[in-house]
This record gives sequence, C-alpha cells and structure tokens, in this order.
Amino acid sequence: MVKSVKIKDKMLEIPIIQGGMGVGVSLANLAGNVMKNGGMGVLSMAHPGYREPDFLADNLAANIRGFAGEVKKARETAGGRGLLGVNIMAALKNFEAYVRAAADAAVDAIIVGAGLPLELPKYVEDDRIAIAPIVSSGRAAKLILRAWDKHYGRTADFIVIEGPLAGGHLGFKEADLLEGKCPSLEEILADVKKETAGFEEKFGRKIPVFAAGGVYDGADIARFLKLGADGVQMATRFIGTYECDGAEAYKAVLLNAEEEDIEIVKSPVGFPGRAVKTDLIERLSREGRIPPDKCVDCLKPCDPAKAPYCIQSALIAAVEGNADKGLFFCGTNAYRMKALTSVREIMESCVDEASRLMEEI
Repeated sequence: MVKSVKIKDKMLEIPIIQGGMGVGVSLANLAGNVMKNGGMGVLSMAHPGYREPDFLADNLAANIRGFAGEVKKARETAGGRGLLGVNIMAALKNFEAYVRAAADAAVDAIIVGAGLPLELPKYVEDDRIAIAPIVSSGRAAKLILRAWDKHYGRTADFIVIEGPLAGGHLGFKEADLLEGKCPSLEEILADVKKETAGFEEKFGRKIPVFAAGGVYDGADIARFLKLGADGVQMATRFIGTYECDGAEAYKAVLLNAEEEDIEIVKSPVGFPGRAVKTDLIERLSREGRIPPDKCVDCLKPCDPAKAPYCIQSALIAAVEGNADKGLFFCGTNAYRMKALTSVREIMESCVDEASRLMEEI
C-alpha cells in the first residue's frame, strides 16, 4: 500500500525523503545508504566542505569542492538505486552559487528551505533536475508557485511541508511555537493541497507533497498517506543510525536526550529552532551572547557584530561530538531514539508498518 512516487521522469521507489541536516550530519554515507534502500538521500549544502583545509580562508570554494566529493561518494554507495537530493537554505549568502553547483553535479532534486526561493528556477536551467520548496503554510506555497509560474513558466516538482514539530530552523514565530499556537502538520497539508490543485491542472501533472516534522515511524507515515500526502520526509530519525555522518559522540547526545531536554532556541539566521539543551544553550541564557571567533560570512541575515553566537561553529562542534560548544538540532521525537540502528532497518520497519496499517483501512 505504500506506493512509489513519480518525480519528473524518475520514480522514488520508497516515498521517504531523508531530510538534509547540516553541518556534516547528512553527507555521503547517510544519503547514499538511504538511496541504496530505495529512498531519496539528501546532502546538506550547509558547509559540506567544513573538513577542507581552506574552509576558513575560502569558504565558498571549499564547500563546493566538498559537496562535489560527497555527491560522487553517495552515488557510489547507492549503487544506482534511489534518488539524490540536496538541501540548500535560501538564507545562504552564496545561495545562487550553491544552487548552480548542485545543478552542475547533476543531483536529482534541489530542495530549498529557510526562506522563500522565489528565483530558484532561474538558477536551475537543466529541466531534468527537480526543484522543490520547503513551506510551512499554504500561503507560502501559493507565493512560490505563483512566482515560478509567472516568471519562469515552471512549477514545483514536489513540495515538502514542514510542521511545528520539526528540528532545526522552523518557519513559525517563536511565541507561537512556545504557546502551542502553530497550525498542525495535518492542517498545513490540507492547506497546501488546496493551493497546488490549480497548478496541477494548469501544468497537467501532479505535484507530490511530502509531510515533514515529527514523522518518526510507520504509523506516522500511514496517517499522512491517508490524509493525502504522497510521502514523508524524515530527518531526526536517521541521526540514530550507524550510517549517519556525525561522530559517535554527536549521536550519543541525541540518544541520551530526554523529552524535557528538547527546546526552542534562537538562531542567528532569524528563525527560531529546536535543539537539545546543552552547555552552549545554558551559557547563552546566562551571558546573552558568545562573540564569534571567526566569521566566514555565510548567512544573509547574520550580522557578526550582533549575532548571539556563530551557528556555523556551533554546528561543526556538534557534529564532531563537542557537547560543551555544540548546537544539536533535532525534532520533538528525538527522545524516542535510545539505541543505534541501521538505515535499512528504519526503512523496512517504516514501510512494513505503514503498509499494514494502510491495508486495514
């Protein structure tokens, strides 16, 4: 009952997208293994070159070079199966250059969040590459689809909708998140599907919608498929795998987290985020600001003279397992992970459970 999804001229065998996680959390090993098991593996363009020797001296060149290497390794790991996507934040200062680098690398899909990518089609001239926004409302989906149609004669090849239970940067107001006033993922799904209907009719094809944010198991997948989603995006769940590219100490922080350890945090990007409460978060609450040591000028909304901390440095510290200085983004269900498992086990168990529940309808 869990069906494949057509994205442009390719089939996504298992309708699961592995959410892009930076810095260095979803690189070639994780993405390649998700692909190998029939899903869409997603690399993150948030500093994929952080291990390159010239990362601080020439951030853009290091990231593009590092990304190209990860694409090659992910394809090799996948062995010809699955689809390869890249997640690129619209808030990146060199957004256009990163999108063009992803297109040059011939990824299967470019997925953009952390802002409205109104000009994305202009940078992706290869029509074989799928383009998709991440939105948190029907209104945002409508704005993007209208702009792409009017200016470029294109529409989204799929859409990822992200609800308030997601990890990382969130497309909601901090007060609404803290007070529980955000629309549910179910409500967002219904709103977005209403907005896509007219564009599907105009372009003569379906625009698949993938639900994200708090999706953890097969029961979640079955629920959203029943509500009309074409698939799901899962990110945090894949952190608890042997194949995740983060250090073992990084994974341990997530595996040891309890429900009360996960909270809303402020990000220099301007969006609120969700992360595990660590020494970094506690220090920020006491001191208010930790001045950046070195700025690579990576984010449009970030002013290093005023930023509460350097998110790039904090995310690198996290992926390397530094619990004192790291920012550990995660979704609300991270506390449910208590032991490492494999990508294959997650994919198979989710599909089996979702299929069984769908058959019971």
